[in-house]
Amino acid sequence: MKTNALRFGRLLTLGLAAQIIALTGAFAQTDGAASDWDGSLDEVPARARLIAATTGVGQLDELRVGIEIELEPGFKTYWRTPGGPGFPTSIDWEGSTNLDTAAFKWPAPTRFDVLGFDSFGYIDHVIFPIEIIPIEIGQPVQLRANVGYLACDDICVPMSADLTLDLPAGPAAPSQFANQIDQFRARVPVTDGVMVGLNFEGAGLQGTTDAPLVQIAFSATEPFVSPDVFVEGPEEIFFGRPEMRLDGNTVVFTVPAEDAFGEEQVNISGQPLRVTLVEGGRALEARINPEWGGFDVAALSPAIASGGGVGIGGLGAAGAAGATGAAGLSIFAVLVFALLGGMILNIFPCVLPVLSIKLLSVVGHGGGSTREVRTGFLASVAGIIAAFLVLATLVVGLKAAGQTVGWGIQFQQPLFLVGMILLLTLFACNMWGLFEIRLPGLVSDTAVRHSGGTSLKGHFFSGSFTTLLATPCTAPFLTTAIGFALTRGIGEVYAVFTALGVGLAMPFILIAAFPKMVTKLPKPGPWMITVKKVLSLALVATAVWLLSVMAAQVSLLTASTVAALMVVVALIFAMRKFIPARAGRAVPVAIAAVAIFAFATPALLPRSEVASAGVEVRAEVAYQPFDPAAIPALISTGKVVFVHVTADWCITCKVNEKRVLEVGDVASALARDDIVVMEADWTRPNDDIAAYLATFDRFGIPFDVVYGQDTPNGKTLPELLTANAVLTALGNASPTLRLALN
Repeated sequence: MKTNALRFGRLLTLGLAAQIIALTGAFAQTDGAASDWDGSLDEVPARARLIAATTGVGQLDELRVGIEIELEPGFKTYWRTPGGPGFPTSIDWEGSTNLDTAAFKWPAPTRFDVLGFDSFGYIDHVIFPIEIIPIEIGQPVQLRANVGYLACDDICVPMSADLTLDLPAGPAAPSQFANQIDQFRARVPVTDGVMVGLNFEGAGLQGTTDAPLVQIAFSATEPFVSPDVFVEGPEEIFFGRPEMRLDGNTVVFTVPAEDAFGEEQVNISGQPLRVTLVEGGRALEARINPEWGGFDVAALSPAIASGGGVGIGGLGAAGAAGATGAAGLSIFAVLVFALLGGMILNIFPCVLPVLSIKLLSVVGHGGGSTREVRTGFLASVAGIIAAFLVLATLVVGLKAAGQTVGWGIQFQQPLFLVGMILLLTLFACNMWGLFEIRLPGLVSDTAVRHSGGTSLKGHFFSGSFTTLLATPCTAPFLTTAIGFALTRGIGEVYAVFTALGVGLAMPFILIAAFPKMVTKLPKPGPWMITVKKVLSLALVATAVWLLSVMAAQVSLLTASTVAALMVVVALIFAMRKFIPARAGRAVPVAIAAVAIFAFATPALLPRSEVASAGVEVRAEVAYQPFDPAAIPALISTGKVVFVHVTADWCITCKVNEKRVLEVGDVASALARDDIVVMEADWTRPNDDIAAYLATFDRFGIPFDVVYGQDTPNGKTLPELLTANAVLTALGNASPTLRLALN
């Protein structure tokens, strides 16, 4: 028993190390889309640099860049309205070339205390998104930025940075900083709350002229958890810490106002004010001109008007979260959801590519001993959980780097696709009996011996490999768990991903607990050769599917080249038996050379430009380009908008399209003139789509949502669509459509 424990420990360690190296390599980029840091945190309390979302200017009429400020732990810098003493970040672009305008964006702030004052800003790290408009499209842009900001803890230190970044002419490929910039772009308050599920309901003044109170109300599509509001107005007016009352999806803030110079009368009636509501990762900005009396709180929320609801006095966002935390899910509930989500993933279309590997794991143990079956399946369990821990480590690393993270985003990386295609090719060749030799390194201990069913390392690797192939899509319960994990700390991330791994591994755990389920199967014999060949066809089909994803993501030429190289791999193995044994020793070297060339192919061959968005008609359904900004206007004209977020690597998305959206009554309904269908293709990394998903606290696909007059904030649909679910959501979105569909 002790020996087995040590073997499993070594397996887990080796597997984690190998996969971390592989995945890190797939995601790592060095594209020069950043200036140097202006200093070191060992010497100063903060440092800054200029980063860009693209490696070149391409033919873009708007370039996305950002000022990244990293502070010593506990240090803060300020928002556009500091609150207490301080000043906001400022930029002088003098010396820049081919720069027309630079629109500076302010992510939603946090409330904190500096030297006893209630202040607003950012703690530890922030990126200020900036939209650059070049004078001449397609020409190089040289950015020269002098950045002034304040870094405060017990003391405040004025900081200044001179930053330089040149964006050359050429393809505007996404840089390694695109997701980081997008993460903070998603935090910039919007003025139309439809996209974020927040609404401004009204404002007014209460109290007296010497102690006026600004009353502001908001509503949300989901119950509030930790809302906070920031009020900005004339410089001579100071706004104190708000008190708020919650009633489920409604919150009313009461904000005291006083004259900053000590005057008894505060002239605030009719004054233009800007208010910013922050709720988790969402933020809404509204302009108000409050008058005495203002709006009817009783009509909005009788409970709040009568003094009910959840009252929270004089607290910022942190205090609100603590007081209303019961409205959110507990970590125990989330872990249960993660376990259920992982179990359900076993029967989702996403696992179709790995079905043959699972079947082979079962039939290969027919007639075996109880001990062999149990240890073999426990090794697969270890591989599955190890792969999830690797994904958790990757998530933690990306979050620490400030990048946007999501579920299944590894399928957006060409190097990951090449690695999976190569491994599938090796599996298929081995299952066809083209080789039984030992290749050097990790491959010989895993991929080759996997099919024989006698290697614990093989079972471990097959478990981890199935995990990586089974995670391009989400499933019920899994969405909630992933959303919770990706917005929490390191401990929650690892706990949730471990529970997901246990859920996905549950069939293997059950077999390990009851090994007679498979030992009673026929013993492996000549019939297994036929079974292997049949099951290998599923692996070939999976490789073809990944090649189609690569064609859409990179280019058809790249996918064709990689496919040809995989054919070369198979031919090398097939020809091995016809060459002298001495020459056969060069086979592993030749395979390694072909593999290296395959990994280099995406970088060596030109990447295809993204096709201009246009209407695409499939079946009866006309898919419009994704344009979230147009949704409110469409709703105001009586239209219903159906948004479908998909990707070529999301099998569940394609199943939804072929079995529900593009057939029968659903296709006929979506083809109506009063329904607009928008398709957001996430096959490639896309900042706008990632930000849109983040507004719903979603980090993976499939994702479908319906907007209409009765559901202006959007009604989300289940991951696995049914005709009834889609038709019901469409009918609930509009009274006119409800009658027509019935």
